[in-house]
Order: sequence, then C-alpha cells, then structure tokens
Amino acid sequence: MFKRWLLALLARVSLIILGLCCCLFLVYLLACKPTSHSGHQAVLWPGGATSKEGYMALLQEREDSHRHYINSLTKQIAQLKEALLERTQQLQDSLEKAKTKGILPRGLESLHKIPTQTDLKEFLRSQLNHAEVNSGVKLSSEYEVIPYDTFTLQRDGLLSIRMYQLETGLSRHPEERPVRRDRRDELMGAVETALHVLNGPERHRDIRRKHAYAPSDFVEGLTRTERDRGTVYELMFKDNTSWGFTQLVLFRPFGPVVKVKSETVDASSILVNVIVPLSKRTDAFRQFIKNFRQVCIQQDGRVHLTVVYFGRDQIDQVKAMLDQTTRETRFRNFTLIQLNEEFSRGRGLEIGARAWRRSQNVLLFFCDVDIHFTADFLMSCRLNAQPGKKVYYPVLFSLYNPSIIYHNHTHSPSLQQKLVIRKESGFWRDFGFGMTCQYRSDFINIGGFDRTMKGWGLEDVHLYRKYLHSKLMVVRSPSRSLFHLWHEKRCADELPPDKYKMCMQTKAMSEASHGQLGELVFRDQAELHSKPQEQKSR
Repeated sequence: MFKRWLLALLARVSLIILGLCCCLFLVYLLACKPTSHSGHQAVLWPGGATSKEGYMALLQEREDSHRHYINSLTKQIAQLKEALLERTQQLQDSLEKAKTKGILPRGLESLHKIPTQTDLKEFLRSQLNHAEVNSGVKLSSEYEVIPYDTFTLQRDGLLSIRMYQLETGLSRHPEERPVRRDRRDELMGAVETALHVLNGPERHRDIRRKHAYAPSDFVEGLTRTERDRGTVYELMFKDNTSWGFTQLVLFRPFGPVVKVKSETVDASSILVNVIVPLSKRTDAFRQFIKNFRQVCIQQDGRVHLTVVYFGRDQIDQVKAMLDQTTRETRFRNFTLIQLNEEFSRGRGLEIGARAWRRSQNVLLFFCDVDIHFTADFLMSCRLNAQPGKKVYYPVLFSLYNPSIIYHNHTHSPSLQQKLVIRKESGFWRDFGFGMTCQYRSDFINIGGFDRTMKGWGLEDVHLYRKYLHSKLMVVRSPSRSLFHLWHEKRCADELPPDKYKMCMQTKAMSEASHGQLGELVFRDQAELHSKPQEQKSR
C-alpha cells in the first residue's frame, strides 16, 4: 500500500512541475507577443509625430515596459525554482522515511540523495534568525549599539548614492567624501532588488495596488552590518498617496569563513631602511636617536638609518650623535646626506630612497624626527608590505600638548607613561599619510614624490593617491606602536594659502581634545562657579 501511495506522490509531483512549466511558457508567449498598432492612434508630441524627441520618448517607454516584463519573468522563474526545491525536499523527506522503515521500493534508491544546497540554505537562514533584524537584542551598554548608515538617491542628471555615516575621521563630512564604487554598487543593487520585489508578480496580482514603483519613489534607506551575521537594508518607498509609504527590509547574510591562502613569511632577511629628513631640531633628533638605539639596535638589529640633512647649521651636532652611537654600540649601518638647500620633506625622502646602492630591494620606512616607534611596529612594517603587491600606510596616534594634558600634575610623567592610547592623551591622525612602509622598487616604479613641491605638506598625499590609482594594495590601519610626539608647530608666512590653512588646522587639532580646549576657554567661568561652592562647603 505504501508503494502505491509513493508512486501516486511521484505522479502528482511530475504533474505539478509539468503544469508550472506550461504556465511559464504561456506567460512568456504573452509577454513577448508584439503589440499591434493598427487599432491605436499615433502619439502626437509637442515637436510633431516625426520629431526626434518624440521617437526617443516612445523608445524609452517601450524599453521601460520590456524591462518590467523581464523583471517580472525573472521573479517568476525564481519562484518556480523555489517551489521546485520545496517539492524536491518533500520528496526527499518521504524517501528518507521509507528508507528508515525499510520499505523503499526498488529502483528509487538513486533518488535518495541529500541536496547539496540544503546545508547552505539552513546556514543562511540561521544567520537571519540570529541577526538583529526582526527583533531587538539585549545589549549591555550603549557602546555595543551598531549605528545605521543613511543613504538616499541624488538625482543630478544621473542617479548616484549619497551617504551619511557616523564614522570618525575622513568621513565626518559626508558631503565632501565620495562613496566607494563597490559600496555604491552594493547600495544601488539593494534598491534595484527592492524595485524588483515591489513590482514583482505577487504585487501585480493584487488589483488594489496599481502603482508601479520607480527609483524616483525611493525616499530613504538605512543599512548596517553585523560583522558575524550580515548586512540589513531598510528601504522606504512612497506610494501613490501623499501619506502612503512602503517599507521593505532586505538581508544579505554572510557565508561561512573560507580559506583563501596560507603562506609563510620569513622576516629575518628583510632589512628596513629608516629615512629621516632633517633641518636643525637637534634636540628632537637626540630623542629620536635614543629611541633608535633602544629599538633598532638593541632589539631588532635589521635596520639601516638614512638621515638627509638640509643646510649646514647644527650639522656638526648631528654628526657627533651618530659618531657617539657608532662608538658605543658598534652600529655602522647609517648614511648621512647633506644638502645645501631649502628644506623639503618630499625631496629629502626622495634622495634618501634613491641613495640606496645595494642590490637588495630594501624596505623603506619614511619617518620623521618626531616619531616614536617600537620593535613591534618594525615587524608590522615587514609583514604588511610586499614588493609589487602591497604598501603599508599606518595610522599613527598623535599625542596632545603635555603642558595642557598634565597641567594638574605635580611632576610631568615620563615619556613611556605618556605613550598611552586614550582620547584624553591624543587622537588617531587619520588625515596624515607621511609615515609609510614600501619597497624601493615600488617607490621608483610609481614615480616617487612630486619634486616641484617645496616646504611642508601635500607631498605625502600625492604619493598616497598614486598608489590608490595603481594596482597595488594599500594597507591602511591604525598602529598601536607608532606615536607622534607633540612639538610646537610653526606655520611659515611664506606658505601658500592652501598649505598654510592645512598647517593651522593640524596645529589646532594637535593641542588638546575638544573638551580640554573648552575647559581652557571657560576657565574663568568655571572658577567663578567653584568659589561659591567652596564657601558653602566651609
């Protein structure tokens, strides 16, 4: 009896599949049937029936109509595939039960196989169930909230994405920051998918909904990514009424972790050439050499130092410090280049990089005299740069003015005590691109610095953009082992307006945090408020 029922089930499934295919073929014939123009009047346009604008408008209308038909057919095919998978799953379940009971008829053993997409489908569905999409998740504090990014369509001749984000740094001004191409394509794809769903066959079956949604109906979208689950899109469209809206929620689940490659890196043979352009500032260079001796000579030992000095003033002190280092540590891997010209950071780094005469393709670390780094950073420099493939642009942590930060301390803390990463002591200098690790071959092939630039600023930005426009991968990440020590900044009057403005902005940001500067501005008001409180306490 069970065999008879199972054969009947197989016959029903076959008939259902055959019926669905017939329906699909009928819909296809109706959609692709050419429309007859004999019973229609010619459309009159303002420019005449034969005007170019009229024909273009008619062509655009026909193209939109066919596009909607194609989208409708695509959705119907997807629904038929889903129905087929569902029926196939039911059949597999029946066969599984029959095999468990030992009553599986002969000839049907080949049909008993687990579909390859079942596990992946269940995994993706579990990602949706665990993500914060349909319901909220209990969070322990406000720091665990994942904010949404807001985006809209900007209609300036062509449709483009406009984003508003809460990320810090370069994205604080979204109107000045263009959306990355891959991010733009992702969001446009979400909007197009939403339009396909809204204009799909299920919507057309509802006679109450005669509104065909277009990109102009898109009002606003929210999106955020849970790093271990997926990306959710909440899209809002306006209906054909003034107060009617349709909200569509889409979810792009993340798949399981996939191994891409596994390779070993031998960092023991990678020599780092630290290049420092310098003019005067011998006190800062003395602090730099002290850190260099401790980190590069005593701990790392695979470093070469190149100092490019501009001018003659105080160069004897620089030579004396290098000679003293050689006598006390027997370290001789350094080069001193002296230039009798005006200081230019880009030119100094360019000359230092090209001065390397050994056959080895050395790893360059473009550094400044105010930089404090550790042995861990040198290792990150070696691991994140690869000749012909990757260049490393770390984001350093810039320390605030210690006289402002520690003005309440009886004794100023030591340098090691100041090297802490917190918002009261400094900030991530994500607008700076001067500290970088790259191989000499990549630097030469990219064309190096702009040699026409003088003085301070912008030369590092131009080099950074060259790499962005190339096929090399730019590794941009904050470094916990790279610090910029505070020093008083002087913006020269002879700087052009754009560089002078940049210099003043950097100077303002390097002094203290927003709250600490506010305390200085309103110090008198705070003291007036504290005096009555002290009298009451007495």
